[in-house]
Amino acid sequence: MSIKLRDTEGHREIFDIVRQRYVALTPEEWVRQHFILYLHEELNYPLELIQVEGAITLNGMTRRCDIVVYDNEVKPFIIVECKKETVALTQKVWDQACRYNLVLQVPYLCLTNGAQQLCCKVDFAKQHLINIPELPQYHKKC
Repeated sequence: MSIKLRDTEGHREIFDIVRQRYVALTPEEWVRQHFILYLHEELNYPLELIQVEGAITLNGMTRRCDIVVYDNEVKPFIIVECKKETVALTQKVWDQACRYNLVLQVPYLCLTNGAQQLCCKVDFAKQHLINIPELPQYHKKC
């Protein structure tokens, strides 16, 4: 699969293979669409198990997760927080992903800015994150 771009009324758009529509091409969207391809083509996650900008309610406010990957039982499995390439993956970004995980309770978190990818496994018993080199491959029995 390849990235599809188009110009519409003076605006550049990128095709989102999950939402099956063109969306505004922003630096963050560029990172998100490339990461979706990585999840699908390299880690073998079916597109049907990937959600883009899924809404959650946190402290009475609606928030949107950049990418949520589900397992075969359609339970949240991975949260991916995407930033544009010029944004450093700081503690503030980890905090954002962890806040989302208060709601979703996924076992894996990932941050990416396109140039860097940081992944961790969540140890709920000890309430801390364990750095891992990459996200797990998709298996039918996630």
